[in-house]
Amino acid sequence: MIEVTVWICATLLASVCSATDTLDDFEERIVGGIPVNITDFPYQVSLQRGKHFCGGSVLSDRWILTAAHCTSGISDPSKLNIRAGSSHVSHGGTVLTVRDIYIHPRHNRQNHYDFSLLELSGKLNLSESVQPIDLPAADDSFADETLCEVSGWGNTQNVNESSLMLRAATVPLYNQAKCSSIYKEYGGVKSNMICAGFEQGGKDSCQGDSGGPLACGGVLVGVVSWGKGCAQAGYPGVYGRVTSAVDWITETMNEVVSL
Repeated sequence: MIEVTVWICATLLASVCSATDTLDDFEERIVGGIPVNITDFPYQVSLQRGKHFCGGSVLSDRWILTAAHCTSGISDPSKLNIRAGSSHVSHGGTVLTVRDIYIHPRHNRQNHYDFSLLELSGKLNLSESVQPIDLPAADDSFADETLCEVSGWGNTQNVNESSLMLRAATVPLYNQAKCSSIYKEYGGVKSNMICAGFEQGGKDSCQGDSGGPLACGGVLVGVVSWGKGCAQAGYPGVYGRVTSAVDWITETMNEVVSL
């Protein structure tokens, strides 16, 4: 694994690899987590192009939020599927194709505003296993050490933990100034980002978790984005801060619906 990654396969400061690049060298599981049922995380979805490569969150029966670096290389949205409502990454639940992709206009290769909205080609049937997650208000703040849950089918770095079933880990929000200092050599952590993780490491998101949710008390606070390694001591994971994009999210969804 390379030193600093967005949670697919690219260095932060180099050209970000897109979802069209090969993922064959990467396993896809959460680090330090436990198996969970989709009914406990009904907002979690898998992004798939033949196989899982990123996560996402249900915002409504028509909309999914993921990371921009997951979708920036996809020229034909109809080639992208999402699987919702299943704990298993490769069967069950509902599979829908994507009609259109909307990448945050301020996204760049340094993973600023790492957000992408997916408009689905059809409507999800909301149920016990498929439910939207609440968005925060733009002025919401979340205290350091707040315990949050990150979920997905990303790399566990443990051959005894299956990559097929949804996993989740509980991690605390990390002080912003300290996190930015830690990542100073990589440009720091900007106001559109938020950090989470333990000082001692051990629990984190990883490759294959990109775009997935960081949920605090049932509210979508972060989108899995980048970091140094996976679950390394002293290096928390970095997430897109949803409060920084929530106005764009709601405006985009409302504008498209009104067309």
